[in-house]
Amino acid sequence: MPAWLRYTILRLLFIVVPLVILLIAFGPHYWLVWTVASVIAGFALSYIFLKGPRDAMAAELAERRAAKPVAKGDDAAEDAEIEASARRDGDEL
Repeated sequence: MPAWLRYTILRLLFIVVPLVILLIAFGPHYWLVWTVASVIAGFALSYIFLKGPRDAMAAELAERRAAKPVAKGDDAAEDAEIEASARRDGDEL
């Protein structure tokens, strides 16, 4: 399973589980309050307990980003034009 998917699922569980517990314990009358409280609790829990999956996801995304080629076919022509323009501007000074 990709690291980003595992991290996303765990974060959603850290939000949904407290929400279900609050709704069962106190009833659905204040569902908006319980939703906000469970989102805050989920963010706090994921920050504390999901350091490993978060680092794995960041490493996977960085690896994927590094694997893509950065240079395009016309980059050399653009660089030559910029250098020629800089030489022309430098000669005029």
